[in-house]
Amino acid sequence: MPDVGFQISNFKFQIPMPWYALYTKPRNEKKVADGLSRLGIEVYCPMVEQVKQWSDRKKKITLPLIPSYVFVRLEEKERERVFEVPGIVRYLYWLGKPAVITQQEIEALRQSLNQTIQHYEVVAYRPGDKINIPSGPFKGREAEVKELRDKKLYLTLENLGLQITLHLE
Repeated sequence: MPDVGFQISNFKFQIPMPWYALYTKPRNEKKVADGLSRLGIEVYCPMVEQVKQWSDRKKKITLPLIPSYVFVRLEEKERERVFEVPGIVRYLYWLGKPAVITQQEIEALRQSLNQTIQHYEVVAYRPGDKINIPSGPFKGREAEVKELRDKKLYLTLENLGLQITLHLE
């Protein structure tokens, strides 16, 4: 979708349309993204591949990077159209208003997903420590350490309101 623009005298202004985060029913992210695309709404649902192991086999599957969230880019007056698609619960709100995600944040997320995820060693992190994530989809983001247990580092990304888990070697 193009940005919204207007012209005053000889000056033309482009106002980028905002991105919003939608909270979906569990495991409905792909269906919601497809439905929104069919409505002509610009949608972004970041996906990652993981290898899942069952008792008898391993399989590579594609999962949403941020479970139960899909990002949409549309004008403020068009926001209610998204509820035509089944599986959407609500918009994500921040301080009583729909949370606006900037184009730069969406681009950073897209670019980081194209990079190879590198494993790194954690040395003596404690709950409450602030760290910068060195690689992967959230590279460069500041996160707070909540817990370190079973070779997993549980982090909170405060500006996105998300909790993520890093698997350690």
